[in-house]
Amino acid sequence: MSNTLYLTRNGLLEPLGQSQVFAYLRGLSREHTITLITYEKPEDWADSTRMARARADCEAHGIRWLPQRFRHTPRIISPALNMLRMAWLSWREVRNGRAELIHARSYIPAAVALAVHRLTGVLFIFDMRALWPEELITAGRLRRGSLLHKAIAWVERACLARGAAVVSLTHAAVEHLHRTYPQELNGQRIAVIPTCADLVRFTPAAKRHEGLLVHGCIGTVLSGWFRTDWLASWLAVAAKRDAQARFEIVTRDDAKQVRQSLDPERQLGERLTIGPRAPEAMPEAVRGHDHSIMFYAGGEVSELGRSPTRMAEVLGCGLPVVANAGVGDVAAIIREWRVGVLVEGSEPSQINAALEALDELSQDPGLPTRCRRAAEAIFSLDAGTEAYRALYAEVLEEGRAESVLSA
Repeated sequence: MSNTLYLTRNGLLEPLGQSQVFAYLRGLSREHTITLITYEKPEDWADSTRMARARADCEAHGIRWLPQRFRHTPRIISPALNMLRMAWLSWREVRNGRAELIHARSYIPAAVALAVHRLTGVLFIFDMRALWPEELITAGRLRRGSLLHKAIAWVERACLARGAAVVSLTHAAVEHLHRTYPQELNGQRIAVIPTCADLVRFTPAAKRHEGLLVHGCIGTVLSGWFRTDWLASWLAVAAKRDAQARFEIVTRDDAKQVRQSLDPERQLGERLTIGPRAPEAMPEAVRGHDHSIMFYAGGEVSELGRSPTRMAEVLGCGLPVVANAGVGDVAAIIREWRVGVLVEGSEPSQINAALEALDELSQDPGLPTRCRRAAEAIFSLDAGTEAYRALYAEVLEEGRAESVLSA
């Protein structure tokens, strides 16, 4: 058993914390003693029942959980304090012999891991997920060439070069990184592990729901890299086309802001529902839809590394997806497996064409089975966990060998 420290700015009580952190750690905890540091949002921290349940889940799997409070304000000071707190905790864990390896999920934890690596020599994995600097630029939250952008790019370059391994969600992102950082990635160990879903939880309904057509959308839509204008156009055209259709946005985003973005004149009224679901209720929520809509800023560099979790979960439930091209491997999967439709633009004629294609696709009796098989082939949690397990073993074995040689 090795000691591994896992760092993430996501909260364990968030949907992503459950699907993309704890889901993997359950399997990895069989062979590794894991300490998990997360940052919980205020509304989750205040839910004592769910906090207690999460702590019990961690204890049941031998995971030592150190939840921290995520603070948004003051705007500049709080993120810095959160980062310093993570760095101090990480250094303490390494000094106390509880971390042979740091698994850093995304850029800020990787920056912390890099600093601790320089101080102590402990190995770290840069699990970069998507191309975060490019995502911030696409979302309008970062200006290319600014001091902050240069600082983040420096961290990216250093983590790619100094990490014991790098994990990317897509092959397209790896190709981009090799073009951008050929020297830093020369000989670097890189694993491509796409977003995975717990397909034991996200399963098709025993019986397909009957009644009114429900257009679904799950996850954040106010990120800045989600095309709310396309989604608003889809809702408007679909509502006009089918006066009985219903629309459900399952999200933790502010419901008033979401409605203002999608239906400012409130023409959809009660036909449109917006609100969150607890992570354990998400499979049931997805199964209540007929398909799921996901529009991202396709064509941007930021999208090369995107592997939408929602796509894995929706396909796992046997439902088709509605998406746009230029987003990671999404279009290729849809075309190869015939598990959805691609929308070419937000004009009413383009939306209508996609709706017609979706109507035709939905008549295929083999569609639910095909969606499920695609999920199992591409997004299996078991396959993802095994890939991480193999990467841990490779990194730790090499690190121990180097320690013996240098002794």
